[in-house]
Amino acid sequence: MALRMVTRNLRSKFWPRFAPAYMLHSHATSFGFQEVPEEEKSKMVGNVFTSVASNYDVMNDLMSAGLHRLWKERLVSKLNPFPGMKHLDVAGGTGDVAFRILESINSTRHSGLQDMPEDNLQQATQIFVSDINPNMLSVGKMRAHERGLGEDGSLVWVEGDAEALNFEDDSVDGYTIAFGIRNVTHIEKVLSEAHRVLKKGGRFLCLELSHVENPAFKQLYDYYSFSVIPAIGELVAGDRNSYQYLVESIRKFPSQEKFASMIAEAGFEKVEYENLVAGVVAIHSGLKF
Repeated sequence: MALRMVTRNLRSKFWPRFAPAYMLHSHATSFGFQEVPEEEKSKMVGNVFTSVASNYDVMNDLMSAGLHRLWKERLVSKLNPFPGMKHLDVAGGTGDVAFRILESINSTRHSGLQDMPEDNLQQATQIFVSDINPNMLSVGKMRAHERGLGEDGSLVWVEGDAEALNFEDDSVDGYTIAFGIRNVTHIEKVLSEAHRVLKKGGRFLCLELSHVENPAFKQLYDYYSFSVIPAIGELVAGDRNSYQYLVESIRKFPSQEKFASMIAEAGFEKVEYENLVAGVVAIHSGLKF
């Protein structure tokens, strides 16, 4: 007890002299393995994604050996999209998840619809793609135009912050976020906003790089993450630092169990997760009742 009190007193006496200036006036948060002021993280992450936007899809293919496509297909299959739904895909600027949702809905429209409620068939499907980074949205809009998707208004592009969504309460049927939530400053605010905008019965789904537990595989995965991925980033995108941050941000993200508890604390029920590739990625889900 006495030792803890002395330590506190010494910290109180010398902290202002030796602490970084930003910590005297604001909270710190992680940017990869660095500690930075909260108000700076958003800008720093924005710089990362502005830098990688033009090579984002190519790098995803290279880093995951194309597996990210299967992971996103699995995410959409768990969402079970339907015609007439209003869906929000957050941090989805390049459109990868939104395109899959829309294509799934279009496929449903052209297959057997006898079991689909008439009200759903008469409503216009709208997939809102929200991203804080305008460069990522520009890439997504260009890709949508090339594919001839969303020209009927079914894709809506929104520049916005996941921590403060510009959507009404109880306004969307589904919410997805893929490879985005580990880059935010306050995960709990993102989860709270997701819960707020979802209608009752709506589903939250998060696809995110997560934690490998198997010791042998973890050793191999760590080597690949810290030695190979930044090197690929430097070779292909001319940007080693951004991909070094992306690797570090995975290690700072909560474990599968911890993140599941955070989702439940935000008000979601029936929270569960599915590990893919031994935990390299995980899909978390929850329902709003």
